Amino acid sequence: MTPYEQLLHLAFTVPNDEQYYLTPTALRAYDQLQAAAPTERPFRFEQVRLGLAMGLLKLVSELGDHDESRQVLDVLHRALHEAHSPEGIDRIVGREARLFDRLYENLYVNEQGEELLNLFGRTLAADAPELLAAVAQEAVALARTLDFDAGESE
Repeated sequence: MTPYEQLLHLAFTVPNDEQYYLTPTALRAYDQLQAAAPTERPFRFEQVRLGLAMGLLKLVSELGDHDESRQVLDVLHRALHEAHSPEGIDRIVGREARLFDRLYENLYVNEQGEELLNLFGRTLAADAPELLAAVAQEAVALARTLDFDAGESE
């Protein structure tokens, strides 16, 4: 299993979330990028970026019970499943730009949350599959150490 797939499975553990988010499109995105013809690679790359970003935002939302990250997660999910081109992804995400702007407002996160948001930012900035793969590996390592109960005891 690739780090990309591992992250998705670590992030989406509740049965309803698994069923909704871990669709064949999401789970196969990385493999489809690897097998894509050169003309398909930009779109497949964007699908991997969306899947990785979804996993990271799901972890952020679980760490801090953060509604804005769940709303952005749903936009990313919709873009992954409805768009058929990079331009289609841009259209879907662009219509909800205000959610992305609000993502960092009124956000209290601990150090782990900050690390997740840093990885999310790196996912959005990545311009090569190797960079997304590196983010996925770091995200898996971090996801395995997350303490979802830390916020409850404070």
